[in-house]
Amino acid sequence: MGFLSDRLSRIKPSPTIAMTGRAAALRAEGRDIISLSAGEPDFDTPAHIRDAAKAAIDAGHTRYTAVDGTPSLKRAICDKFARENGLDYGPSQITVGTGGKQILFNALLATLDEGDEVVIPAPYWVSYPDMVLLAGGKPVIVECSLDQGFRLTPEALEAAITPRTKWLILNSPSNPSGAGYDRKAMQALTDVLLRHPQVWVLADDIYEHLVFDDFEFVTPAQVEPRLKDRTLTMNGVSKAYAMTGWRIGYGAAPEALIKAMAKLQSQSTSNPCSISQYAAEAALTGPQDYVTESRAVFQRRRDLVVAGLNACPGIECPTPQGAFYVYPSIRGLIGKASAAGTRISDDEAFANALLEETGVAVVFGAAFGLSPHFRISYATSDEQLTEAVGRIRRFCEGCN
Repeated sequence: MGFLSDRLSRIKPSPTIAMTGRAAALRAEGRDIISLSAGEPDFDTPAHIRDAAKAAIDAGHTRYTAVDGTPSLKRAICDKFARENGLDYGPSQITVGTGGKQILFNALLATLDEGDEVVIPAPYWVSYPDMVLLAGGKPVIVECSLDQGFRLTPEALEAAITPRTKWLILNSPSNPSGAGYDRKAMQALTDVLLRHPQVWVLADDIYEHLVFDDFEFVTPAQVEPRLKDRTLTMNGVSKAYAMTGWRIGYGAAPEALIKAMAKLQSQSTSNPCSISQYAAEAALTGPQDYVTESRAVFQRRRDLVVAGLNACPGIECPTPQGAFYVYPSIRGLIGKASAAGTRISDDEAFANALLEETGVAVVFGAAFGLSPHFRISYATSDEQLTEAVGRIRRFCEGCN
């Protein structure tokens, strides 16, 4: 269509949303589908957060707010960073957007010129490269294999940086792998960044509270205070508080960047939903019991899925440090054929055959920049996970 911009041709629709939509369509046709493709907690938003939203409606807080967040929410975010991360920010260094995705998008669009490079470790969240491309930048993908624990090494980071590098995007714990950087691993990366003052750090901390076992979450500006003046620390309420539909994300950065992002937001969406902002404030300032309780449930589900997948012929599934995903390798299945005769030439063929033949929806690894893998979100019931893993095992046993 000739009237569409060339910019649109740089990107593709989100593969995770596409697979979730495909699973929903098959379910609507009467198929028995278990969808493990969406990254969304299956719990209800905690009651005190819902009550705060209802109270905000009754109090008439239904009008425009400041473009990038109410003063009270910004103060709550400052307090959160001080309390949980040891980071000192003022309200003028805080921005609030319509989900974490908008924070990332605003930052990249506000800072990238044509040809600027952004280092993105793979596997990566599917939207990172497309956001960079929309902003005119160049994604520099650095593969981080299973053997590396899906983590970027300081040597690989050093090799990827050029004079055109403007950002490193670092997601810990990671979507899709669940891999996290402990303090020692994070320090090794920040040591590299100190040698390259032109490179900013975009820390995507959205899964901060979903960490397991004895893993201790850290964020780059916390580990290396000298990087704070060129770090955007992004977070949100979606994953930690089961608030995906409320659409509130936030970020902290030097004031000049925050002002630039606000300028951009003022000409796009303007303020995030006023009611959602009051709900987010309640999430950050209220009881944190849900965070602890949900973490225990997710850890149990993680262990169930990891054990089940490692019992499947041809699959190797490492144990992630956080988030609610696993990212197993299917190297042992490549080149085989399913019981229905579908050749498993790559991870996309695997995911398609798995959906058609067993009704289990997963996302293929190429969507995240690293094959041959697939991603499972275990943010669903134990019963559904047990059934899904059983179907996957029978599928793998039928491959030859």
